[in-house]
Amino acid sequence: MTTTETAVRTPSAEEPVAEKKRGYGLPAAGFLAPFLLVYLLFIIGPGLYGLLMSFFDTSLVKPGLSSFAGLGNYTEALQSGDFWSSLWHTLWFTILTTPPLIVLALALALLADRVKHGRWFFRLAFFAPYILPSAVVALIWMFLYTPGLGLIEVSLGKIGITAPNWLGDPSWAMPSLAITTLWWTLGFNFVLYLAGLQEIPRDLYEASAIDGASPWQQIRSITLPLLGRTTTLVCVLQVIASLKVFDQMYIMTSGGPDFATRSILQYVYDSGFTNFRIGYASAVSMLFFLVVLAVSAVWFTIVRRQEKGV
Repeated sequence: MTTTETAVRTPSAEEPVAEKKRGYGLPAAGFLAPFLLVYLLFIIGPGLYGLLMSFFDTSLVKPGLSSFAGLGNYTEALQSGDFWSSLWHTLWFTILTTPPLIVLALALALLADRVKHGRWFFRLAFFAPYILPSAVVALIWMFLYTPGLGLIEVSLGKIGITAPNWLGDPSWAMPSLAITTLWWTLGFNFVLYLAGLQEIPRDLYEASAIDGASPWQQIRSITLPLLGRTTTLVCVLQVIASLKVFDQMYIMTSGGPDFATRSILQYVYDSGFTNFRIGYASAVSMLFFLVVLAVSAVWFTIVRRQEKGV
């Protein structure tokens, strides 16, 4: 067989395979169609309409988009002290919650992964609070923080420690909400890290143990580098989740005391559904969307660079 004949026959031999691969596209599109339809109707559509409303003085008490405002809503938001204070509260909450939720989840996952028996119990124990509704979590911790009656104050009083007014003191309200969130959402990151640990081959640990590596050296040289992708995922998801805080703050403190815990999402809610300024609330939402994108991109870049440098 000559080279020319081979070149002529090769495409015809591969042609059925290519047609078969192209045939996979139609069933795949059919399975994805319901999700894409829901995504367009409830995510993309409202998002685009919110962007449109941000350029108008849209109000809940007036029909339609109302008068055109241009960039007036954006200018007003950027010049508003309430906008910047609520944004700072959101960033401060993210700073308080993100590092411990990552470090503690990793530490607990490392401990649970080394347990030979009863690993299911630790999975259940750490993940169980995560499945609770936000209202239930808020009620539990409001009872724990109740001055004079709360379990935390009573327990601290028995050992001679005077408990602060957890939710009534502006300097303690945000850390108190961070503790609640830590207890509530730690299990999600814990499960992600535990899944990542189970993907690491055990042969690596056995070989390193034969070479005389201590458990800490195994964690530093094997576990942490191989968990790089999981850590990147956990970091990005946690930053975004902390920036979107609303439920526990709104239920437990309603943004108080003295607006010390009002997040940016509650500011959007107050502007849109209390003051009925939907157009202005949409502009604030768009600005916050840009902040989330920027913070997530910066954090993702930093973590990825650290991962490559390990």
